[in-house]
Amino acid sequence: MSYYAEPIARLLEELERLPGIGPKSAQRLAFHILKADDTYAQRLADALVEVKRQIHFCSRCFNFASEDLCEYCADTGRDVSSLCVVEEPRDVVAIERTGEFRGVYHVLQGAISPIDGIGPEQLRVRELIDRLGPGEVTEVVVATNPNVEGETTALYLARLIKPLGIKVTRIASGLPVGGDLEFADEITLGRALEARREM
Repeated sequence: MSYYAEPIARLLEELERLPGIGPKSAQRLAFHILKADDTYAQRLADALVEVKRQIHFCSRCFNFASEDLCEYCADTGRDVSSLCVVEEPRDVVAIERTGEFRGVYHVLQGAISPIDGIGPEQLRVRELIDRLGPGEVTEVVVATNPNVEGETTALYLARLIKPLGIKVTRIASGLPVGGDLEFADEITLGRALEARREM
């Protein structure tokens, strides 16, 4: 038995399908929408429909794009000799925020995870290898997440790319700024020691 009128129950059900949204968060969002004026609800609905209609994957790197190419692939000022491989489009944004990378990207659309039934065939690995063929790329920066799936993916890619004569690098991982050594796990602390550099 539902405690809510059918339209509210349906809204709650759809909100709970969003990642990270449980029943309580869905209730807060639904009640916020119900209390807001009609123009707010309409703007929210229009934004959802618009993003689904206008955004697709870039034909080159598989980042989100509103045109055929995303803004990074279309930017002729970027260094095409350096290609950064990430798992998801949100990772491109995270790297761009640093202002440290001026190359181009390739989004795998996930990471290798045998437990979840995701192998290289389900990712954009073949398209990555095809991009490396013309000889423009001299370095591939592997920026997958520092977890089991990300490490597995990074090792797999390195084994595929190194025989092509292309330099393969991995982003360093270790302690976050402001972190305490006593709270770091062994793997994180070990990585921080491996990636140490001269001062």
